[in-house]
Amino acid sequence: MQAHYLQELVKAHAQGRAAGITSICSAHPLVIEAALREASGHMGPVLIEATCNQVNHEGGYTGMTPAAFRRFVLGIAARVGFDAERLLLGGDHLGPNPWKDLPAEEALAKAERMLEAYAEAGFSKIHLDASMACAGEAEPLQGAVIAERAARLAAVVERAVSRAGLPLPVYVVGTEVPVPGGALEKVEDLAVTAPQDARETLALHRSAFAALGLHGAYERVIGLVVQPGVEFGNENVVVYDAPKARQLSAVLQTETQVVFEAHSTDYQPVTALAELVRDGFAILKVGPGLTFALREALYALEQIAQTLQVLPEQGHVHSVMETLMRQQPQHWNRYYHGDESALRLQRHFSYSDRIRYYWPLEPASEAVEILFRALGAQPIAETLISQYLPHLYPQVASGKGDTTAKGLVLAAIGYVLKQYRSACEAAQQSAVA
Repeated sequence: MQAHYLQELVKAHAQGRAAGITSICSAHPLVIEAALREASGHMGPVLIEATCNQVNHEGGYTGMTPAAFRRFVLGIAARVGFDAERLLLGGDHLGPNPWKDLPAEEALAKAERMLEAYAEAGFSKIHLDASMACAGEAEPLQGAVIAERAARLAAVVERAVSRAGLPLPVYVVGTEVPVPGGALEKVEDLAVTAPQDARETLALHRSAFAALGLHGAYERVIGLVVQPGVEFGNENVVVYDAPKARQLSAVLQTETQVVFEAHSTDYQPVTALAELVRDGFAILKVGPGLTFALREALYALEQIAQTLQVLPEQGHVHSVMETLMRQQPQHWNRYYHGDESALRLQRHFSYSDRIRYYWPLEPASEAVEILFRALGAQPIAETLISQYLPHLYPQVASGKGDTTAKGLVLAAIGYVLKQYRSACEAAQQSAVA
């Protein structure tokens, strides 16, 4: 299935048939497990993407290289009985961003090594993102420079897959890319990408690829990242307004080689997600929204454990996470603002979900395991689920799903993913009608 599915997705939109796919941007094992379990009863692939900050040749904040991330995902798939042939792995924001404080040539050399590692690990969807200025460079970078650097990175991928005898990947390009990790503050007056800018971006990349003799690689560019008018900050979500994006969407009537890739679709209503797919934003990326659901479920389970008086003092997930975030503030202190009360609220409950960077740390994983052990493998009472996880109560009351502690965490993440699936199905049905 692999990248062929995404090429078929583009063909469907070119023929006027709306189709979409959810791109799961997370390295959390429970998020990945929930995604595979949610997809088990359906057809089609599951697209899981790792970002340059999470996973790179130096390990990223997860400590995983691309090859290790692949083994990690395949291990979860094997454990839950998910067909590995249905897995589609992607690399997101692949470029110099993790090393942008270095001079451009040093940063790009590291980015090349990262792209090579992703290619050698068999990732079949590559988002080339060279949009950030490096040390000493003025912002924003010129579009031609961004395209030239993206083509340079694509050349590395092409050479690597050729040497390894691996299937050729598909590419996503685009310069109007939300900052990896989320917005720095409240989002207001969000501008939709101008149609002429979208066309120029494709033209610049087409020329840059051609200059390096990468004609075949450019034919596999299937996606363009644009700003459709969706984003989230620490405390607000900008919901998709289809009329504002109508002219941008019309670009796809002539640029039939690509669909749009929509970043930061987290927290969008189902109706907005369906409209995005209908309008050609066929790849819906979600990440923080899934770990936000994970954190909500864990905090709710902690309340249940306290109600049942089964949680030992050292097992408080909330307090462990607060300690970790205060001890290691580098993942949130540039993003959150205000007095101590405001900062504490944002550390735990911000839409930006900077807390997700701390779940891989040993004290955090230990606290989660203590919570799971405290609640055991017994079903949790429906009335407690109604009190603390009310959005899951309807399926629990109808006798569906696993009501153990871990089962409820997976269900909470799956609840979000079901909204994406419902949106893609609704868009497809409206197109047929």
